[in-house]
Amino acid sequence: MNDGPANTRATVIRDAGDAAALIDTLKRLSPRANWIWFLALAGLFLDAYSNAALGAGLSPMVKQLGLSPTEVGVLTAMAPAIAIISNPFGGWLAARIGRVRPLLMTKVVFALGALLTSAGSDFQTVFAGRGLVGIAYGIDFAVAMALLAEYTPASLKGRLNFWQGVWYTATTTNLLLTLLFYKFDVGADIWRWSVGSSAAFALVLLGLQLTFLVESPTWLASKGRLQEAAANLRRMYGFAVQEGAPEAGQPDKPARQVGFRDAGVLFRGPYLPRTVLSTVISLTQAMQYFAVGWYLPVISLELFGAEFEKATLGSMAFNAVGIVGGCLSAYVGRRIGLRVGSMAGYVLVFVALLVMGATFKQLPIGLAALLPVVFIFSHSAGPGPNGKSIAALSYRSDIRTLGTGVTGMLGSLGSVAGLYLFPQLQAGIGVGNSLMLLSVVPLIGLLTCLAVKWDPTRVTVNLEEEAISLPERTPVSA
Repeated sequence: MNDGPANTRATVIRDAGDAAALIDTLKRLSPRANWIWFLALAGLFLDAYSNAALGAGLSPMVKQLGLSPTEVGVLTAMAPAIAIISNPFGGWLAARIGRVRPLLMTKVVFALGALLTSAGSDFQTVFAGRGLVGIAYGIDFAVAMALLAEYTPASLKGRLNFWQGVWYTATTTNLLLTLLFYKFDVGADIWRWSVGSSAAFALVLLGLQLTFLVESPTWLASKGRLQEAAANLRRMYGFAVQEGAPEAGQPDKPARQVGFRDAGVLFRGPYLPRTVLSTVISLTQAMQYFAVGWYLPVISLELFGAEFEKATLGSMAFNAVGIVGGCLSAYVGRRIGLRVGSMAGYVLVFVALLVMGATFKQLPIGLAALLPVVFIFSHSAGPGPNGKSIAALSYRSDIRTLGTGVTGMLGSLGSVAGLYLFPQLQAGIGVGNSLMLLSVVPLIGLLTCLAVKWDPTRVTVNLEEEAISLPERTPVSA
């Protein structure tokens, strides 16, 4: 069984297919490759931490700034709303200049956005800060998932789902730090400490990624930059590899730049069902999570009382379940596949939402607390990570970030819907009825998974060798 570099003699790579095939010979990653892989994954920790930072101190912020319900809805939905645009922009940018440079740029924008938000004394300033966070969040997520997919051998595809465990770890870490700030008696400024701490994480991560991240060898090879691709294969995996000349009959010409006009290929031929599946899963999982999971502090207040400390501890306990489910999702994906795993999760989430809504505040606390646990576990082990993972694993490298960008864009629409609509529903019809109404969301996801059979963990195709044609570019006449 091959678990290291394929051989000791120099292997020649001539295109992206050769680079991807060489990585796919691995059965496990070396310590150095693992370090770089998890360093890329750490960017998603920052994404989740930044999103959770505002929610952890939401009640004190509302009181301190005197925000209306509409302003609260706008601020909480701000980052994913901006990500609707920055997701596909990040995909386009990474298709043109590579994966690493956009990831580094987003850390700077994250830090600026967090600092501006934490220093805000009015709605407008906090709004601007959250806008910067949304730009960084959208770009970072689309690009990081693509880079992780290109780092990962075929036999380890399921490990992309670890991003879900990282998400809940980040959320729990933010809640823990918020509780620590509470112990220091910072008063109503607790939300400023929570948000500001994400700037520190962003700057630390910027230094580490700047030092250690390696540009995707597969992307470099797809752009004809074979010498750099070979160097990065040696640096990251230890392969004995060198660049070769193009195959006979394949002229050595500059690679065509992929742009927004090429996004239509995602909705043609073999890519159409893949795009439908990944986008619907991403949309529905985001909506159900951000409606319920992101508002767990609010739900905890209802269940455990109005004390900030108790509500935060309850929310941490719920998110700890998400860590377990998110890490388990990598195993679930490997054992039964991403699609079937999503279906099982949707069924349990559907039941949990119905029961939670029908019995809200009527059950004893012990039983009532089990229902959010079932919801979080089923979501994180099932559909939660799979929309983005399926997108990252379904397209060849030259258009992969377009695919993750489009999927992320629609996932952000679900986030906005969950973040903005749930408070409105809660105010209008109550928490219980809102949860019952939301049960239609996992039902839509389940039906889509039943209709579309694609699962990238259950095929052996080399995506780089799939024959698709990008539309011809007509020169503009003077």
